[in-house]
Amino acid sequence: MEVSDARRLTALEYENARLKKLLAEQMLDNAILKDVAAKKW
Repeated sequence: MEVSDARRLTALEYENARLKKLLAEQMLDNAILKDVAAKKW
């Protein structure tokens, strides 16, 4: 593995972590909205 490959891998790992965090936040928001919608007013 060359230095450029290692840098690219590091950048991709960082981007992957960022996207996973974003997905988790969106899933939590979705769960909250479903819970609110299911409650009777």
